Amino acid sequence: MTNDIQNYLPHRYPFLLIDKLIKFKKHEFLIAQKNVSNNEPFFQGHFPEHPVFPGVLILEAMAQATALLDFKSNEREKNNLLYYFVGIDKARFKKPVLPGDILIIEVNLIQSKRDVHKFNATCKVDDVVVCTAELLGAVREKNDT
Repeated sequence: MTNDIQNYLPHRYPFLLIDKLIKFKKHEFLIAQKNVSNNEPFFQGHFPEHPVFPGVLILEAMAQATALLDFKSNEREKNNLLYYFVGIDKARFKKPVLPGDILIIEVNLIQSKRDVHKFNATCKVDDVVVCTAELLGAVREKNDT
């Protein structure tokens, strides 16, 4: 499988939170990977004595996976489009994610209405669920902000 994440997402280090595309089925689901490294900048302050991957960044990684699923499924011209994370429901954090963990992110498309999409998202470490959520994303032209 081609691993061309940066061809689809505008994010770059340190905010690109998808390291690898594992599996993808057009208009259905995407599975991706985030390698949680001890040298990531947020660990200096979250928390210095007990580093924990911030929950908000787990949600952002899920949102980036939904954008990747949309752009790959619809073969959109990304140069003039952005995929906005516009909603979250039922977010639950089950277990902390620590440096050295490999976060597996799975997003499943539930519903699409025009260019607004709803997804179920799950993150796992070693096959143990660490976070679940329902996410909403919307495709918009860059100049419509």
